[in-house]
Amino acid sequence: MTAKSMTPVEMIGALVGFDTTSAKSNLALIDFVRDYLAGYGIDSRYVRSDDGTKANLWATIGPDEPGGVVLSGHTDVVPVDGQPWDSDPFEVVEKEDRLYGRGVADMKSYIAIALSLVPEMLAKPLARPIHFALTHDEEVGCIGAPRLIRDVVENLPRPGAVIIGEPTEMQVVDAHKGINSFTTTVCGHEAHSSLTHHGVNAVMTAGKLIAFLGDLAAEKAANPEPDSRFDPPYSTIHVGTVEGGTALNIVARHCAFKWEIRALPGDDPAETVARLEEYCEREIIPAMRRVVPETGVETTPRVTVPALNPDPGSPAEQLVFALTGTNSTNAVSYATEGGQFQQAGLPAVVCGPGSIEQAHKPNEWISLEQVVAGEQFARRLIARCQESES
Repeated sequence: MTAKSMTPVEMIGALVGFDTTSAKSNLALIDFVRDYLAGYGIDSRYVRSDDGTKANLWATIGPDEPGGVVLSGHTDVVPVDGQPWDSDPFEVVEKEDRLYGRGVADMKSYIAIALSLVPEMLAKPLARPIHFALTHDEEVGCIGAPRLIRDVVENLPRPGAVIIGEPTEMQVVDAHKGINSFTTTVCGHEAHSSLTHHGVNAVMTAGKLIAFLGDLAAEKAANPEPDSRFDPPYSTIHVGTVEGGTALNIVARHCAFKWEIRALPGDDPAETVARLEEYCEREIIPAMRRVVPETGVETTPRVTVPALNPDPGSPAEQLVFALTGTNSTNAVSYATEGGQFQQAGLPAVVCGPGSIEQAHKPNEWISLEQVVAGEQFARRLIARCQESES
């Protein structure tokens, strides 16, 4: 074994040092982890993106058999462009019992803590395997994980539980909302702005559709789920970007807007899409085509991230209850890769160090107290996996 041992803080610094903003490759970080594990005699499995510029990594410590636990984390981070950082975002700075840097909370500290404890995982043979699952492109729609999950389910011994290490302050999260995002494109007809009746204004038409989605969002807000653990306690609809038009004195021919639904578990996003399309077919498109037949509206899906549904008594929940000493769960409105593992039949919960309130912000930080809590959690997991199942 030739690997250099690293403390959790040292490993956090190493991982944050790789600029893995989602628009860039994560291969340098993945190669670093592969080489680190190889130094301890551990093989890694790559599952690459279509263009080969990114990769997921899977590695197993312990027996090559079904069961055990997956420690899953995404390697990409959100951009720092335009944010007023006080220090280099890709160099960890320790100050006042905090570590600052892009990804320290979301979610490189979780990965780093686990990697730093590899020597302890090897010190005594594991009776049950511990798997590492590092993914790409979580921040832009959980794009990388499905390919890794499919490879595991089809080609490897099936794990028994998955712990997604998103920042929950080491609380157990058993439910989160799903994400369904769409692009709605309006094709109008250009005309001189003094002759608006000869054209079909795509921007103004898009405005009607956005207003309609706003009405649907208000409906959901007016009917919250009783006794919900979610904040807010209803599915949300949000329009994020609008692009259209070419000049003030031209009736706009094109407009497109991107929007999303953050749906509660059990709430079907297809119903919202169907209502928008029915509104288009009933009121919007006929009015457009009375002026110019070659006009229309099209809504296309962009990203689908399934919700994580509560699964009381699942192996993942029971394991994390034992490791944290709690018997209560929480629900969060952000999404994770947990729902994707769950859809594949792999029980999953979310539990990791740090706070989601620090994620995506300038001067992102994690407290050293949370790093220690994550380290203690990982050591309890190692001890448990060194024991044979009763």
